[in-house]
Amino acid sequence: MKTHGPAASESSVPLSQVPSCGMNQVCEPTATRVDRMLLFDGAREVEVIQECQCEIKLTQCLRVPALKTYYSETPYETVLDVGGCSRSKASTERFSCVPTKFDSALLETPNQVDLIQTVVACELKESCYRVPYVEYYYETVFHGDGVKEERLKEIDVGRCLGGCSTGNRCLLRSPDDPENCHLWSESHTSSCVPQGYGSHSFISQHGQLRTILSISSCMCQN
Repeated sequence: MKTHGPAASESSVPLSQVPSCGMNQVCEPTATRVDRMLLFDGAREVEVIQECQCEIKLTQCLRVPALKTYYSETPYETVLDVGGCSRSKASTERFSCVPTKFDSALLETPNQVDLIQTVVACELKESCYRVPYVEYYYETVFHGDGVKEERLKEIDVGRCLGGCSTGNRCLLRSPDDPENCHLWSESHTSSCVPQGYGSHSFISQHGQLRTILSISSCMCQN
């Protein structure tokens, strides 16, 4: 007599879709190697993830470590913590945890010194947001006693970062895992561009009046 084993449940999840971490964890890269490749259209950097581990999902917007190795297996091999932002989300999907303050690290190379941008702080912001960007200019100042002074003027001209989208693009979510989207709509993106400006006027080192515009706010524009 031929026997049959129990039929597989139709609701069972394929092994390929089973998350590698727990429900309250996310799989994050812990070590990344940056390879520099020379292509037909110029030099490109390719990031290769070397190690991953399960991390607890953060509910706060925080700066998190992000280790990257440059010039691997050479005398100039250097590991830098370039930083990143946690994946925390606000109650509305218009806001995300994004970098708002940056710094730079010097990286010694065979031919020159590279400047690597690092993340210092993160905040919960709209997808399109303004970040500080400082530029320096020589300014001439005339004092009351007739003395002329040249000094360095610092102006935060600002930059617009981030991307724009038209709301939630998920059309069908999994009933068992709301974070798993089965069907996405076509992406309709727009650009993050300056919305408001401020002006800064000063006398240049050549004695001419110069005006520099700075970005005060940003917006999404189709």
